[in-house]
Amino acid sequence: LPMAFRDVNARRHVGLQQLSALASTGRTFLGPMKSHKFIVDESTNQSTLICSAVRLIESLDLTSAVGQLLNETIQAQNKEFKTGMSTLLCLVGAWSNAVVECLQQNVPVPAIVSVMSEGLNSCCERIQCLQIPIHDVNRELCSSRVRPKAFESKTGQLGRDGPTNPWNLLCFQRDISAAEEVIPINSCSHQGDDCNFNKCLVLPLAGFGSVASVVKAAGDESSSVLSGSGVPASSCITRKLTHSRHFSTLGKSCFSSQPGHFQGYLSGPSADQCGCCGLGHLAMALSHGNQTSVKLLQSIAAYQQERAECSGSSQINVAEIVTCCVLGLPESYSCVCPGFVTLVSPEQATVIKHLADKSLRVLLVDGDLTEQYRHLGFNRPCNVRTILEHPSPRGGRAGDVWPSRMSDILMSFEVNLLLVKGSVCKDFMERCIASRILVIGCVARDVLRAFGVATGAQAVTYLSQLNAACIGNGAWAELWKASDGRAVDLGELLPARIGAGGIALLTAVLTTALPCKAQLLQDQFWTWLYRLHHALKDGKVFPGGGAVELLCLSHIQALAERPGRPGGDRAVRELPSAWLAEYKSIVLQALARGWKQYLSLVLCNTGKASSELEAGASVDHHLQKAAACGSPSAYVLEEFRRGGVLRGGSDPFPDQVTDLKVCDNVAAKTEAWRRALDLVLLVLQTDAEIITGPRSNQILNSPVSSEFMFL
Repeated sequence: LPMAFRDVNARRHVGLQQLSALASTGRTFLGPMKSHKFIVDESTNQSTLICSAVRLIESLDLTSAVGQLLNETIQAQNKEFKTGMSTLLCLVGAWSNAVVECLQQNVPVPAIVSVMSEGLNSCCERIQCLQIPIHDVNRELCSSRVRPKAFESKTGQLGRDGPTNPWNLLCFQRDISAAEEVIPINSCSHQGDDCNFNKCLVLPLAGFGSVASVVKAAGDESSSVLSGSGVPASSCITRKLTHSRHFSTLGKSCFSSQPGHFQGYLSGPSADQCGCCGLGHLAMALSHGNQTSVKLLQSIAAYQQERAECSGSSQINVAEIVTCCVLGLPESYSCVCPGFVTLVSPEQATVIKHLADKSLRVLLVDGDLTEQYRHLGFNRPCNVRTILEHPSPRGGRAGDVWPSRMSDILMSFEVNLLLVKGSVCKDFMERCIASRILVIGCVARDVLRAFGVATGAQAVTYLSQLNAACIGNGAWAELWKASDGRAVDLGELLPARIGAGGIALLTAVLTTALPCKAQLLQDQFWTWLYRLHHALKDGKVFPGGGAVELLCLSHIQALAERPGRPGGDRAVRELPSAWLAEYKSIVLQALARGWKQYLSLVLCNTGKASSELEAGASVDHHLQKAAACGSPSAYVLEEFRRGGVLRGGSDPFPDQVTDLKVCDNVAAKTEAWRRALDLVLLVLQTDAEIITGPRSNQILNSPVSSEFMFL
C-alpha cells in the first residue's frame, strides 16, 4: 500500500496546531452570551443553526486523526454529563497553544506531561474549598433575591447584600434580631396519590421595616422556636399565604391527572417567579441567565419535588421528562405539560377529536409494528428457506393480510390507543385510523414505561402475544392547546397530548417560529436540565462565571514561583531534580497562560471586555487583589457573594433586586478539565502521522506534500 509519513513532533508540532485550529472554531460558545453559527452543506445548500460544541464537531468534516480524537473526547463528555463541552473545547485550544510555547523553549516532552498533569491535579485539590452544598446555595440565593440591596438594622448600619452566606471562608454569622414568623404555605392540592407541597419563602415581614424574615415550611421542627424572641412557634397565629409579590400559585389545581381538568401550564407568569420552590433559584443559577429555560426548569423542579416528598427522593428524574418542539409559535409559548405531547398527522388528529373525553384502553408495543420485524436475538431455523410466511387469500392483495389480521386483533380487545417504540407499517396505520384507533410510533422507552406504570399495561413485542392482562386502562388523548387556550393548527403536523391518571411524565413543549432553531432549543433545554440533575446528584456546586478558574490561575502562579515539585507523582519523582527544577516554572507558567486565555475569553464573550488585551488586564487586576487579600479562595468567595467575580453576563432579570449569581457543576467541570488536558498531552506524545490508502495519493498532489515522506 502507498503510505505518506510526516514527523509531527517538531517544535511547531503539527498535531497541536490542528487541535488549536479546530478548538478556535468554538470560542464564541463559551459563556452565556453565545454567538450562533450556520453550518452550510455545499452539496445540498442546506444550513443548520448551532450553538454548542457537540453540534459543531458533528457538523465538521473531521478527516484528520486529531479531529477524530477531539470528536471522541467531546462525545464522551456529552454522553456522561451533557454539559461542559464548550469549556473542554476552549481549554483544548488554550493548552495546545501553551504546550507549543513550551516546545519552542526546548522543554522536553516528559517534563511537560508530568508537570502539567501534576499542576492540574493540584488545582483540583485546591478548589475543593469552593464547593458549595446545595442547601446552602438555595438559602443564599433565595435570601439574596428577595432582600433589598441595602437594608438598615437596628443599629443603623447599612449593608449592601444583607447577611453573608454561611459557607464562605470569612465565616460571618447571621444577625437578624427581629422576630421571625412561621407561615405554613400549601401551594396547591392534588387529587389521587399526589401530596401537598410546602414551600419555603423569604420575604420582608410587615411592621419590621426592611428586615428580612424567614418563612419556613409547615411542619418544620427547626421552626419550633422563633429566632430572637424565644416564643414557641406553636403559639403564633398561623395563616395561609395567598397573595404576595414574592409568591404566586400555579393555578387552582396545578397537576390534575384527569383529562380536560388541567387548570394551567407550568411555566410563564403562572410559575413561581421568586423561585423559592426549593430548586427554583438553583435552576436559575445553573441556567446562566437563560430566562426561558429558568421558567421551564422551575416548573419541572416544582412538580418533581412535590412527587419526591412523597417518595423520599430529592433528585431530578430525567427519565420522566421528554421534549416536543412545536414550530410556528413564538418562543414565549414554551411550557411544561404533564403527560406526553407529540406531533401527529391531521388524520390522527381527527381520531383524537373522536376519542376526546373518553377513557382509552392502551396497548404498548416494545419494537417495530411491521410484518418483517423480529425481536433482537431472533434466530431463524437452520437449513430452512422461507418462501412466503402468509399466503394471500383469493381475491386479496398479499400486502393486505397482515395489516388486516393485526387490526382485527386490536378491535377484538377494544384497544383505542397504541403506543409503539419503533416504526409502524403505513398500511396498518391507515387501517387503524379508519377504525378510529390512535397509533403513535417512535415513542421512547421511558414514555412506554411511564404509561405502563400509570395504566397497568404490559408491553408486548408482537400483537400475536396480546391478551387481556396486557391492556391498560385510564388513558386519554386531546389536542394540545397553547397557554392562552387556543388550539394549534400548523398544517402538516399538530401537537397532541396523551396522558393517564397519576402518570409520572412531563413534556417540555418548546415553541419557535424558526425551524432552524428547533434542534438548538432542545440542546439548550437538555443542557440546563442535566446541570440541575448533576448538581443534585453531586450535592454541591461551584461558584460560576470564572471564579473557580481564577483561583486555579492564582494557585498555579503561586506554584510556579515556589521552589520544589508541584506534586508527589511517581513520574515526577523519577525525573532528575535539576532537570525538573529547570523546566517546572516554564511549564506551570504555560499552564497558567492557558487559564488566563480561558478567563479572557469568558470576559470578552460576556461583554465585560472589548478585547482580549483589556480582558487580560482585568484578570491581572483580580489576581493582584486576591494576592493582597492574603487568601485567594476567601477573595473569590466574597466577590462571588457580591456578584462581582467575572460574572457570566449581565443580569437578564432586571426586575429582581440583586444581580444574577451563576453556578457550575462540580464533576462535569473538573472532568472537562481533565479530558481537555489528557487530549492535549496525548497529541503531544504522538511523534508521527502515517497515512495509507487513496488519501496518500491526494496528499502527493497537495501543497503540503513537502511535509511528508512517501514510502
